[in-house]
Amino acid sequence: MSTVELEIKYTPKDFQSDQDVRWCPGCGDYSILAQVQRTLPLLKIKKEKFVFVSGIGCSSRFPYYVDTYGFHGIHGRATAIATGVKLTNPDLSVWVATGDGDLLSIGGNHFIHTCRKNVDIKILLFNNRIYGLTKGQYSPTSELHKVTKSSPYGTTEYPFNPVALAIGTEATLVARSMDRDPKHLQEMILRAGQHKGTAFLEIYQNCNIFNDGAFFHLTEKEYKADNVVYLRHNEPLVFGKEEDKGIRLDGMNPLVVSLKDGKWSKDDLLVHDEFNRDPAYAAMLSRLEEKPGFPVPIGVFRQIQKPTLEDMLYEQINEVKRKKGEGDLRKLFFDTTTWEIK
Repeated sequence: MSTVELEIKYTPKDFQSDQDVRWCPGCGDYSILAQVQRTLPLLKIKKEKFVFVSGIGCSSRFPYYVDTYGFHGIHGRATAIATGVKLTNPDLSVWVATGDGDLLSIGGNHFIHTCRKNVDIKILLFNNRIYGLTKGQYSPTSELHKVTKSSPYGTTEYPFNPVALAIGTEATLVARSMDRDPKHLQEMILRAGQHKGTAFLEIYQNCNIFNDGAFFHLTEKEYKADNVVYLRHNEPLVFGKEEDKGIRLDGMNPLVVSLKDGKWSKDDLLVHDEFNRDPAYAAMLSRLEEKPGFPVPIGVFRQIQKPTLEDMLYEQINEVKRKKGEGDLRKLFFDTTTWEIK
């Protein structure tokens, strides 16, 4: 949806509801909520145009805590409900707050088809790699051999890579951020809010009760620089505490190289292109973390523009009306086309 200049200037407080926030003290969800509330005023959209939809899980309490319209749905159905809301009223800015269990387990089918259709909604995935609300079972993003209450000897299931999945289903904006990087998280939420089409943002979120420290190698100061590479459009992929490492391509094969010995320089490195329409490029980036010695990419993997489901649907409806006129519901109900069952 398009933004408009508003006479009223919102502040983060305008998006704080009167409900007590009931997450565990120290939960990463608090940071996500705060960054959303700080970012929404920047979108210059009337407050009554926002709708937050959720399914089931700790993250799915989100609509209660944002002072906008909201809908707390059933398990896994948030993207389906959000699609209905958007198609019914395309002027709304529709957001989904969901977890790795809600979106990728029972909600997986709805998720991939939402991305495939390019519905203009914003999906915030709170990924803590565990089922938190139901007290610590493994989720679709839990790593292989993860010991949990439901896998006491370690999981025997391979995890989803949510970013790779979103890219494979042709979501038109795919990004990743972290709860403990508030400035970057605000930037990614803003990018999602400004995008027209399905915007998917995976947020690494710490569950300090049932999976504490799952992402500390990425978020803590002593480890972060060597384990995270920020994706910035038109900039080379450089990382390391002294920015002394980078990623270059040998064909389509990524390699980590040292910038210390003079053999390689920043000019030899892969320069990020988030507008590359070929999904193979973004898919390659999404798999870096699975390679030993490679950093985890954070930022926008891919952003492209193409017609949204609601735009094409309403264009089709209007075209049919121009050719055939307004429909007659009574005539449709009492049409002579019938079936006789014998």
